[in-house]
Amino acid sequence: MTSIYLSSDNPRWMPKTEADLQAAVDGGLFEESHHLDLKKAPNSKGDNKELARDLASFAVDGGTLIIGVQENKDSRTFELAPQPLNGLPEKIEQVARTIPDPPLTVITEEVSAAADDGAGYLIVHIPASPLAPHMVDNRYFGRGDKTKYQMGDAEVVALHVRRRNAEADALALLRKEMDEDPLRDIGAQSHLFLVAQPTAGRRDMCLPITGAKDWNQRLHTLIRRALESPRTRAALSGMGFSPDLSFAHQGHRRARGVALSSSGFGAGRIYTPEGRSSAEDVIELQFFEDGGLRLLMTRLSDANSRTYESPDEAEQVIFDSAAVVFTRHMLELIRLISEDVGYHGNWAVAVGANRLRGRRRWSQSMFAGYHRYSADTYEESTGTTLAELRDAQGTVTRRLLGPLLRSLDSEEAFESALAAEG
Repeated sequence: MTSIYLSSDNPRWMPKTEADLQAAVDGGLFEESHHLDLKKAPNSKGDNKELARDLASFAVDGGTLIIGVQENKDSRTFELAPQPLNGLPEKIEQVARTIPDPPLTVITEEVSAAADDGAGYLIVHIPASPLAPHMVDNRYFGRGDKTKYQMGDAEVVALHVRRRNAEADALALLRKEMDEDPLRDIGAQSHLFLVAQPTAGRRDMCLPITGAKDWNQRLHTLIRRALESPRTRAALSGMGFSPDLSFAHQGHRRARGVALSSSGFGAGRIYTPEGRSSAEDVIELQFFEDGGLRLLMTRLSDANSRTYESPDEAEQVIFDSAAVVFTRHMLELIRLISEDVGYHGNWAVAVGANRLRGRRRWSQSMFAGYHRYSADTYEESTGTTLAELRDAQGTVTRRLLGPLLRSLDSEEAFESALAAEG
């Protein structure tokens, strides 16, 4: 159950039963505010539009809508009004995804009525959207002290600037990782980088994991859960890649955090060649006390002699599937961490790659991809919510990798991994 912000005195209220809701009514805890609204279920096209405006207004700073609690206008108090739950969550999610522009992802949670007659209450959490503000009928909506309002141009511009600044911060973290690549002068393979940072987390948010005596085992368990996620496996449709996250098996203490890495990549981030054919294939996952994650994977390309133009000459070809697989697994890992430590805020995520110029995508046939990448590096960032991490990882993956895949003419090859609801 996701917590609800009622007031500074009740910042993490978590109703689980009808009795919890009734107690809030009796205690006078309900009050429509910047973060909370209460109403009956929509039952008309006009109601759907009004609901979309409410959702869009909450998406700026985040909030909660409780369906099944209504105001008594005469007494100016609230009372329970259980609503039929059959199909209601799907209806709310459809409104959120089809009417606001850009679409919204929300989290819905049901609370059944004690009568057990199919009626109850629906709690709709609207996380602060990294894409806010959102339009409905070509107008932007924000949330005031108690009600929504139509935004003016200056406020819309300020929100867009705030979003660009958050994405710029993620890109700055990414570029720092790329600049400090310990293998930047070794070999010829393209390297993949991914950084993720909670935008509103405490500095010690993940200390219960990184500071635990069994931190190494905890990280291995998180990785295993990410790799074995049924939804992620279905989205990747059996795609695999070597190395994967499980190759990061050696534990290291790092400044303000911990790390798991493949063999040959030891303390102090020092790379020691091992004399094997795969010696250049390094993977490292850093995990910091403040929740930050950093991934380095050095086999985004490899030498391939099976090309039609030069069958006897090796050519470095890009494994675009590796970028997709690792991004999906990392997004699932972020989701697991968020839920394990109780962080419901947003994340800034960025993906990068280097040594790309002139390289084509790998193909199972002798015909490598036709289109050669025209820049040496790739960088892209976005914000994401817990709602997207739960229900729309494909959408986030497309925002992060779409430009790269389109440049390589391979976006259509990964539709299942980039699907809006995947």
